[in-house]
Amino acid sequence: MRLLARVLALLAALSLVAQPAAAQSILRDAETEALLDDMAAPLIEAAGLQPSNVDIVLIGDQSLNAFVAGGQAIYIHTGLLDAADSAEEVQGVIAHELGHITGGHIINSAGTSEASGISIMSLVLAAAAAAAGAGDAAMGVLMAGQRAALGKYLAFSRAQESAADAAGAEYLSKAGISGRGSLAFFRKLQSMEFRYGYNPTDEDAFSTTHPLSGDRLARLTETYQVDPAWEKPADAALQKRFELVKAKLAGYTEEPAKTLRDFPETDTSLPARYARAYAFHKDALVDRSLAESRALIAAEPDNPYFLELAGQVLLESGRPDEALEPLRRAIELTSNAPLIAALFGHALIATEDTTNHAEAETVLKAAVARDRYNPFAWYQLGVIYAAQGDMPRARLASAEQQSMSRRYGEALRSAQAAQAGLPTGSPDWIRAQDIELQARGELERQKKRR
Repeated sequence: MRLLARVLALLAALSLVAQPAAAQSILRDAETEALLDDMAAPLIEAAGLQPSNVDIVLIGDQSLNAFVAGGQAIYIHTGLLDAADSAEEVQGVIAHELGHITGGHIINSAGTSEASGISIMSLVLAAAAAAAGAGDAAMGVLMAGQRAALGKYLAFSRAQESAADAAGAEYLSKAGISGRGSLAFFRKLQSMEFRYGYNPTDEDAFSTTHPLSGDRLARLTETYQVDPAWEKPADAALQKRFELVKAKLAGYTEEPAKTLRDFPETDTSLPARYARAYAFHKDALVDRSLAESRALIAAEPDNPYFLELAGQVLLESGRPDEALEPLRRAIELTSNAPLIAALFGHALIATEDTTNHAEAETVLKAAVARDRYNPFAWYQLGVIYAAQGDMPRARLASAEQQSMSRRYGEALRSAQAAQAGLPTGSPDWIRAQDIELQARGELERQKKRR
């Protein structure tokens, strides 16, 4: 039984090599999402895909990583944005990940299937040897089979990475973006290898999931330096936005003390003020956070994200009435960006002035119509429906929010309660039925996994 358990564990390890960790959290921010979408759009078009069909998802994780995990979605860690010095570096990463998408490099595809096949065969042979009383031989067969399986997987993974490198270079070229950023990012990876004591040799080239960074740099340097876009200047406006987003994320994700060391008050640049505004807000230093926010707005009065920040600080410090003006202006400037609209709706409700409810309902309905995957907006919309005495729709909004938060038992009950009060066959009734079916299915899957 111990031998079987070990075999199953090894097989599981092979099938989970590149899967994202369930504990990782998705970060939603209107400014960051707009920036990533704008950075990716020309590359997506160069790859022959539609920008509206490709999602760039930000993961709250400080490790330097990006990946695809099926479908047309690219996941980027906050740690990668923090490590990058330019928008071009991130675009190089996005181009590479698009190469995985267009190449069909999905988890558990051909290479991993072959590796698993070898592992299963080694299990059969090992079991036969064990049954014949040859325990040592059984372990030898098993380990040889696992080495063959691992080798097969690693070779397949390296081939995928090389193909994605080549495709990424092609997409950068078609989009007219220099490969300088891509090379700079690979040099960072190579420096990290040396920093952590990894000095790869030719033998190591056969025991890794990726080609060696030095080999990749050599191949890509040849490709990029002859490309017409090589000497093209970087997009200054995109770089400015990138630096602001980097600072914003630092202020949001780092401990305030670290942010204030990295962005001291002697630094009056916009990125530094942005980072400090978030750090002071996290430390409940409202006046200092507002001072930085107002300095940002004074520098760029029509920057919707500076206005959003001021509104957020005012709202979360118990001053929702004062938050309305900057948030209303922010949604006007962004044409009702759903995440900002949800915050504005929350501020309208938080004033406790019932005359604001009609505007809040309009704003929140528009927010969920454009972005259904926003549990905060659904929760706020449920509050409005409940205040109006429309409990069936309040329960439907709760079911939406609970389903997205993976609270399937609660979602099931809310969806059933919504159906009981909604007109049979109406769009809302059908949606409640869909959520009920989804919740039942998820609960059944959870039960089977136990």
